[in-house]
Amino acid sequence: MKTIDSIPITKISRASKLVSTGAKVGVNYLKYYGDKMVNSKEDAKERLNQNNADDIYDSLKKLKGSALKVAQMLSMEKSILPQAYVEKFSLSQFSVPPLSPPLVIKTFKKYFGKHPEELFDTFNATSVNAASIGQVHIADKNGKKFAVKIQYPGVAESIVSDLALVKPIAIKMFNIKGKDSDKYFKEVENKLIEETNYLLELNQSKEVVEACKHIPNLKFPQYYESLSSERIITMDYMEGKHLSEFVTQNNNQELSNKLGQALWDFYMYQIHILKKVHADPHPGNFLISEEGNLIALDFGCMKAIPDEFYKPYFELAQKECIDNPKAFTEKMYELEILRHDDSKEEIDFFTSMFHELLSLFTQPFHNETFDFSDPEFFNKVGEMGQKYSKSTELRNMNGNRGSTHFIYINRTFFGLYNLMFDLKAENIKINNFINL
Repeated sequence: MKTIDSIPITKISRASKLVSTGAKVGVNYLKYYGDKMVNSKEDAKERLNQNNADDIYDSLKKLKGSALKVAQMLSMEKSILPQAYVEKFSLSQFSVPPLSPPLVIKTFKKYFGKHPEELFDTFNATSVNAASIGQVHIADKNGKKFAVKIQYPGVAESIVSDLALVKPIAIKMFNIKGKDSDKYFKEVENKLIEETNYLLELNQSKEVVEACKHIPNLKFPQYYESLSSERIITMDYMEGKHLSEFVTQNNNQELSNKLGQALWDFYMYQIHILKKVHADPHPGNFLISEEGNLIALDFGCMKAIPDEFYKPYFELAQKECIDNPKAFTEKMYELEILRHDDSKEEIDFFTSMFHELLSLFTQPFHNETFDFSDPEFFNKVGEMGQKYSKSTELRNMNGNRGSTHFIYINRTFFGLYNLMFDLKAENIKINNFINL
């Protein structure tokens, strides 16, 4: 894969890159208008989406940092974005152009104050895995193999300006309006700032490993404080296939079920027992070992779940609450899904919309076991997402609603459901975490 010798790090250079991308998108639309005059509208639209996805991703992968992280987050929204965007943005999960070896050495010396070979017996300056915020290198010390994650230069310093640039796109895509909209962007900004603090990630990683090491068929790397810094983190090198690669090759249903149960238990234990969860469940953060264990990586994005949100959120998920109009409405207000300044039209619309969404999406929690390989369930989820993403009625209403905690908790569940479906996990015991 072609490497990158430099990354735009100033606000002006990063903004210029996005502006030039906007110009390319404008040209793509001009082509689209001509295309649909001689070809079917559907084919022309598909080519437009493909061209836009290519150009936007090409820009974001060179910018890296929070701009690319937003693409990674959007790639999980399979029911909102056209397939061309989902497929292209999914590459940000584990396959982006890495920094060139000379830039890696320069960055390492800047962040650690030493040449990597002053710390390790050997250090491979060619990356084995590059993602949105950092890339991974293999090192060796005293016969032990390590994975060394190095943050891209300028990433932490550009978060605020990057989000300001992508904010207009997000406002349009998710129909966010009103004076309180900034609180949602602040939630994302704070989490991205946390993700660039590798000392925080080191501590969070150790906490998760210690709390969840008893869960069957689940493994973690060990982390090394003396070989880490605020922008560099060193851990055991873990052998295994990325989950996305594994699912394309696996035909062992028993193994799928075992891995699915481990993944589900891991998340339910964090959510219900620790009240703090790994809020970045995409395939690039999980490996499958040769022994058939699930390996969890990268705990930079951890979301604490306060009791004032946890209690009504999971009460709303109960079938008894969904089937009780009075209780359902109370929880909708408590979670800020309904607002006291809503019109009657908005109250009726969002009550009906969320009742439909939750009646479907919470089905796994209404059963002792659930079949996550069921295509009918996931087709319905996708169809419902498409239905509301195209709703002109929804576009005319204020989409600025819901507790800020929804952003990462819903992201966690969408990502978890997608991983469970990718694994084709059957007969998963929903409350198995209680017995762990």
